[in-house]
Amino acid sequence: MIAATVTFFGVGRLPWAPGTWGSMAAIPLAYGLHWGGGFWAVFAVTLVAIFGGVWATKFYLAGQQDDPSEVVIDEVAGMMVALWPLSFMLNFRDVDPHIFPWPGWVGGFVLFRLLDILKPPPIRWLDRPTPWGVMLDDIAAGAITGLIMFVAAGVSHGWF
Repeated sequence: MIAATVTFFGVGRLPWAPGTWGSMAAIPLAYGLHWGGGFWAVFAVTLVAIFGGVWATKFYLAGQQDDPSEVVIDEVAGMMVALWPLSFMLNFRDVDPHIFPWPGWVGGFVLFRLLDILKPPPIRWLDRPTPWGVMLDDIAAGAITGLIMFVAAGVSHGWF
């Protein structure tokens, strides 16, 4: 159960860039949740991923001094946070949940991966080999991504 959680059911064991695979796996998950239950489903499952990820990471990291690359639950949770504004606004605007506004989903993915890889401050300050440190840098990258994407959507759609 612990390994399945931290690797997001084995996604973190895929070769070459497991963090990218983990982030990518969050997109169909978030889209399916949005489609089936709207923003509140995305929000609820994100909280489960965050707190479940902290719990599982605590046991998985026991005795280790680093964040192993196969641990991708943090990328899944961070990517889901990045998609909160998109899901919320689609719900708020009463957009048909079957519609896939790909610029928001793809743009959020690209920006999230960029921030997660480069780890500019304040993201870098949160990155620690502790259960919360593993999760918080990606949650921060997701929050910053979500904010940037919200502003970009606002400018693009004339909300501002």
